[in-house]
Amino acid sequence: MNMDAQQSFLNDYQARFSSETTRSYKISLKQFFEFSKKQYDEVKPIDIRTWLASMEEKGLKPRSIHLKLTALKSFYQYCKEENIVKKDPTLIVKTPQIDDSLPYYLSRRQVALLQELTRDNKRDRAFVEALYTTGVRISELLNIKLEDIKWDTRQIWIRKGKGNKERFVLFTHECSERLKAYLQDRKIESEYLFCNQRGGILSRLTVEVRFKEFTKKLGFRVVPHTMRHTFAAHLAEKNMPQSYIQELLGHVNINSTRIYTRLMEHARKKQYDRYQI
Repeated sequence: MNMDAQQSFLNDYQARFSSETTRSYKISLKQFFEFSKKQYDEVKPIDIRTWLASMEEKGLKPRSIHLKLTALKSFYQYCKEENIVKKDPTLIVKTPQIDDSLPYYLSRRQVALLQELTRDNKRDRAFVEALYTTGVRISELLNIKLEDIKWDTRQIWIRKGKGNKERFVLFTHECSERLKAYLQDRKIESEYLFCNQRGGILSRLTVEVRFKEFTKKLGFRVVPHTMRHTFAAHLAEKNMPQSYIQELLGHVNINSTRIYTRLMEHARKKQYDRYQI
């Protein structure tokens, strides 16, 4: 019964959610109902609070817990609207306060070390360069087709952005050269920029495994989303206007981009401190 209600919810909200949000919500709902071992109409607020407490004990970050609770709240809001449940047990559950720390990003030296590490693998090198110079999400990069790339103007059409928003992103001459070198070396015919052995979309897991290997070899943490933060932070350090960064990142709300202004101020302070030593 739980699965039927969850699937109905995901099907009805699919048009509003990006594929990544749908995936995240599906995982969060599965985790909660496996934890509570209750049917959706039997869940009480105490069950949800116990789940939140268990995640906190396991060391999950407040932001991650917040996202999982948001998935559950959205599900029950849907169930209430559709008269699937009489009461929404999430209504009196407080959302955990999100840690207001700055997003983690790489220094220019760390980017250079990552580029050097992947130098001899044309696909890895192209992947790193594409993430760093476009600022796209990993899900967006995996969905890029060759026909979406305008090589002459160095632009890429992102068809399936978050919330199904479309936009164009830019890439550098260096990125162009890396992508072309990878494509020339590739033996597989595919419509996708990055593909698997059968020519289909490259698995997200494959990329995440590679980045775990990078982390181990480099000695500092790097995941695909780190490159997006790094892209935005380095633009902010160059005083690029917030509105431009917002457009390139595909943020609907300017508030999502303001965090990088704080990064810029943080970087300036570090630079000032170095000169004072």
